[in-house]
Amino acid sequence: MSHLKRVIELNLPPNRSTFFWGPRQTGKSTLLRERFPDSLSFDLLRTDLAFDLLRDPALFRQRVLAASEDRLRLPIVVDEVQKVPGLLDEVHWLIENRGLSFILSGSSARSLRRGNVNLLGGRAWRAELFPLVSEELPDWDLLRMLNRGLLPAHYLTAGYRKSLLAYVRDYLREEVFAEGLVRSVPAFSRFFDALAYSHGELTNYSNIARDAGVDSKTVKEYFQILVDTLLGRFVEPYKRRTDRRALSRTPKFYLFDVGVAGALTKRKIEEPRGEQFGRALEHLVFMELVAHSSYSEQEYPVRYWRTKSGQEVDFVLGEGDVAVEVKGTDRLSTRDLRGTTSFVSEYRPKHALVVCLETEERVHEGIRVVPVRQFLEKLWQGEWTSGL
Repeated sequence: MSHLKRVIELNLPPNRSTFFWGPRQTGKSTLLRERFPDSLSFDLLRTDLAFDLLRDPALFRQRVLAASEDRLRLPIVVDEVQKVPGLLDEVHWLIENRGLSFILSGSSARSLRRGNVNLLGGRAWRAELFPLVSEELPDWDLLRMLNRGLLPAHYLTAGYRKSLLAYVRDYLREEVFAEGLVRSVPAFSRFFDALAYSHGELTNYSNIARDAGVDSKTVKEYFQILVDTLLGRFVEPYKRRTDRRALSRTPKFYLFDVGVAGALTKRKIEEPRGEQFGRALEHLVFMELVAHSSYSEQEYPVRYWRTKSGQEVDFVLGEGDVAVEVKGTDRLSTRDLRGTTSFVSEYRPKHALVVCLETEERVHEGIRVVPVRQFLEKLWQGEWTSGL
C-alpha cells in the first residue's frame, strides 16, 4: 500500500496532540509508519507490551522520558490506545508537564468512553482515517471499487471475497464480542443479518427488532455500538425550520465500506446496471462525501431529503447548499429528475447534481447531470463544496 498516497493530512503544530481513529485495516499503522518514521512508537497490539503497561502504566512515562530530546520533539505514536486506557493519564501528564505531542490511534473510542477514561479534556484534536477514496487510486475501475470495497487489503489483492468474509466475522468478534459490548452474541448476530435488508434505507427499528428477536430499544443500542466502533453511521433527514411540507424524520444507516456491505448482503455486481448496482453506487458516493467533508476540514453535514409523498434527494450537503442524487443508469429519464426538481423549487441550492453513468456532463433545467467519475474528480478539487 506504500505506493498509494493518502489524502489525509496529519500536520500537528508544536505541543498539539490528536486522536486518530479508523476501523481496522484502513491503513492507520502503515500511514503512521510512513509519515512519522523517526517517532517513538508504542504498538499495543503487541501483547507483551500491552500486558506490561496494563500492569504498570507508569512504565510508559518512564520509557518516553528515557528517549533522546531529538525524538521527543517529534509526535509520539501510540497505536491501538484503547487496549490500555490507563495510558491516557500518563499522556495527559506528559502533555501538561513536558509539552510533548502524541498521536493516539485506535479503532474504537467506545470502550474508553464507557470506562470514564481520561480523554484529555480537549487537549487532543480528532482525526479519522476512512477506507481508500477515488482520489487516492492510480486507476479507475468502478466495478472493482463496488465489489471489493475500499479497504486497502481487499481492494489491492486478488482473493478479496474470502478476505471480506473473514473481515466481517473477525471484526464482529474482536471489536464487538470480545470487548463485551453486547450481552447476547446470537441476538447481535441476528441483528447484523437483519441490517443487510435495510442498509441504506429508512431505518425501521421495529422490523429489525422482530427479525433479530429483541426489542426496539436493544436494536437502537446495537446501532449505537456500530457507530461507536466506526462500523457505520447514520444519515439524518434535512429540514429547515420554515419547512411546512411533511418530511421524513427517520434516519438512514450506512456501513463504513461498500465492500463490507456487499459481503453482508451476499452481493456480486457483474455489470453496471440494476438495483444492486444502484444501491452500491449510492453507498460509494456517500462514503466519498463523508471522507471529503473530514479530510478537507470543512466538516459539512451530509443528510438526505424525503417528503411523505416519496420525493427524495439522496444527499444534501451543508445547509441545503448542494443536492446530490445518485442514479445507476446511463440514460436518465424525466422521472429520475423528479426529486431533485422538487428540491430545487423549494430550496434553490447552489448546486443541484444528478450523478449517473451518462458519458457527458449536461444541464437540464438548472440541474447538472454529471458522470460519476467527473463528479468525484471535481468533488476532490473542491468545486461543489466551495463556501460550505
